[in-house]
Amino acid sequence: MHFDLTDLRLYLHILDSGNITAGAARSHLSLAAASARIRAMEASLGTEFLQRGRRGVSPTPAGKALAQHARVLLQQSERMQQDLADYAQGVKGQVRLLCNTTAITEYLPEVLADFLCEHPNLDIDLQELPSARITHALRQGAADLGIVSDAVDTSDLQTLPFRADPLVLILPSDHPLSDAAPVRFSDALQHDFVGLRADSALAVYLEEQALHSGSRMQIRIRADGFDGVLRMVARGVGLAIVPLAAVERTALRSFKWVALNEAWARRTLMLCARDFATLPNYARALLHALTDPRVSEQFDVEHRQLNGEQAL
Repeated sequence: MHFDLTDLRLYLHILDSGNITAGAARSHLSLAAASARIRAMEASLGTEFLQRGRRGVSPTPAGKALAQHARVLLQQSERMQQDLADYAQGVKGQVRLLCNTTAITEYLPEVLADFLCEHPNLDIDLQELPSARITHALRQGAADLGIVSDAVDTSDLQTLPFRADPLVLILPSDHPLSDAAPVRFSDALQHDFVGLRADSALAVYLEEQALHSGSRMQIRIRADGFDGVLRMVARGVGLAIVPLAAVERTALRSFKWVALNEAWARRTLMLCARDFATLPNYARALLHALTDPRVSEQFDVEHRQLNGEQAL
């Protein structure tokens, strides 16, 4: 058996993305080179690690075992690099951070940019996933840190509050629901919506809530980002559910927002990890940056009143 770290990273990238093409791209390899490496890995042990299907790949039992060992080995390699960084020039550590839609778009860009400028020897592997998939990845050791909604089960993980992040309903100023506050999700579902792209974490979350209520969201069009969603709602295309932070950031003044009368909409984002104390040094540095009270004060919406509408 002759696996190198490139093989192991490639294999995990393929599992995380669900297909060999995307895994090769994340590993900066051609599809042909990636396929050859996977075939060589399987040939060296005489067993298949991946089940190939029309919709992508999934791990075999042997592949699941390989994934667990690969994650441990790569984490140990990264920690070794970090421990030796003081003695070697150009050695870089990498933090894998998994977040939901709001965290990535509303709260993290400036914080992560400042952190990277202050730590030139560190990189961040940032990926957007639904909260439930983030907690699963953390339990499997597939990431250092995650930012999730408090609606998911984190009982076996360590958590810290990150941001209050209420979701609100936005609607054209003349919409029949604009005079109601707060609005029940079941009432909003009787109308057309503007949605985010279908694979975004927030879109998946909202579809799940609609199904729990026994209905489906009527999506007329999807936009790639909150700005596009807000602009379409302002033009009268439909309703949308977005974080209050996205509403406050926009310069638009031609729609209204109202609170949602749903417990799941009054959410808090949580930082989580398997064990904060055992994180490698570079991941603990990022954790410190994300929990710096001087930063969180800029986004603190915990005491905002959501019992009435606000015109924008």
